[in-house]
Amino acid sequence: MFTPRREPDPVPRTAPPGAPPVAPAGWPKDVRAAGAPEWERTAVDWLLDICPPEYRGYPGLRRHPVVLARFAVLHVEASQAAVNRGLSEGRGALRDVAGESEVAAALEVWGREAARLIGVRRAVGLVEEALRGRRYVARM
Repeated sequence: MFTPRREPDPVPRTAPPGAPPVAPAGWPKDVRAAGAPEWERTAVDWLLDICPPEYRGYPGLRRHPVVLARFAVLHVEASQAAVNRGLSEGRGALRDVAGESEVAAALEVWGREAARLIGVRRAVGLVEEALRGRRYVARM
């Protein structure tokens, strides 16, 4: 399964002055909308939850949320690549060590994880764009 790479917008879009903070579709539920009080703290906490636990040991990542967001994007994309490889190679790699039903179950898990990671990748991308200055506006 191919997942296109989505780079952040080069020029941040801004909401009109006084517009309330808005969280777009796909925004992580544990992160306050960009522009809300303490939103960057909730973004950093959530991004650290997405990344490997060792990342918490690097103070620079907590001090520089945009850098942390980029680390998170790359981590999620690597996870997507691993899942896609599992889906691609799984049947052949597992047929000698597991029965057909176990192989089918493993492929189902990889499929579910692939779907979950698509949502996580979108959420991380939205947070990264917001940390770079983009603000979202409500649409009718």
